[in-house]
Amino acid sequence: MKIALVGISGYGGMVLYQMLQHHSQVTQIELYGHQQTVPTPLSQVVPLFVGDHTHQVLPYDSSKIMAHNDAVFFATSAGVTSQLAAPFIAHHFPVIDLSGDYRLKQPATYEKWYHKPAAKLADLQMAHYGLAELNDARHQSYIANPGCYATATLLGLAPLIQDHLVDVDSIIVDAKSGTSGAGKTPSAMAHFTQVNDNLQLYKVNEHKHIPEIVQQLQQWDSTVSAIQFSTTLLPITRGILATIYVKATPTTTATMVDHVFQTTYANQPFVRYTGQQMPTIKQVVGTNYCDLGVIYNEATHTIMVASVIDNLVKGAGGQAIQNFNQMNGFDEADGLPTDVLLP
Repeated sequence: MKIALVGISGYGGMVLYQMLQHHSQVTQIELYGHQQTVPTPLSQVVPLFVGDHTHQVLPYDSSKIMAHNDAVFFATSAGVTSQLAAPFIAHHFPVIDLSGDYRLKQPATYEKWYHKPAAKLADLQMAHYGLAELNDARHQSYIANPGCYATATLLGLAPLIQDHLVDVDSIIVDAKSGTSGAGKTPSAMAHFTQVNDNLQLYKVNEHKHIPEIVQQLQQWDSTVSAIQFSTTLLPITRGILATIYVKATPTTTATMVDHVFQTTYANQPFVRYTGQQMPTIKQVVGTNYCDLGVIYNEATHTIMVASVIDNLVKGAGGQAIQNFNQMNGFDEADGLPTDVLLP
């Protein structure tokens, strides 16, 4: 297949481009920049690709993308695809969108959390929320790829919420991420001297991934109204650890908890349930895995789930390729890395 990628300059786009080059069904990759005015060598746009002398980043043109390609990936910042995606939606052209512009179903919710103009309501309603393990992308044309925090949190909560084993008013998520999750734009918080040897809470109860988490939880249990959600910046480059606490219902047992995690993910190659062995970020960095460890404290009736992912793979481009594979009926693992980056 011939693929267009819009947005190569950010970390998510860079990693997605690398993975697409190893996909057995991808025969061509055209790169586009939505702010590009003339064709520019990739090595100039992204100096890290200094050895890539064949690719150029082309000025954005939706008509050319649809004429020359079979699908398009958008790895752009929030607020871009809401302004650019309408022609693709009108033509039912396959889109995998890594931004948050089409994840939320209500324009007012998007504008409240993203502080940008929303896409049209009808277009938002058409978009498929691509949580790959639980929302199959077959027969879909517009995939809204989930956020990184949302992916780690929802995969950790799904078995408990779907099987109604917990009090939905007790959900607390303590999520921590490496600095690549903040993107390339420099900021005081992400400055080396501030990050190094430090932990920083940020956007407590204000992170823009919260509404998509709640929206999906409500699809599984309509009584979910809100969650307590905090985010912490770690002095590492890649990875997320979401530690989730939730109160069990009076009839829930440790055996039941273990059973629902095993059955929910029994046939999912990219979710590894580790039982009471707590996973670490290091064991998933560079891979498309989400590893889940669970401990039930019967003394406090509290279930703790530890969910780890690589925010740039499973939390971004890797899950996007999973959705691409589902959309086209390809092997779900095609193009996806499984070897952890060592040391």
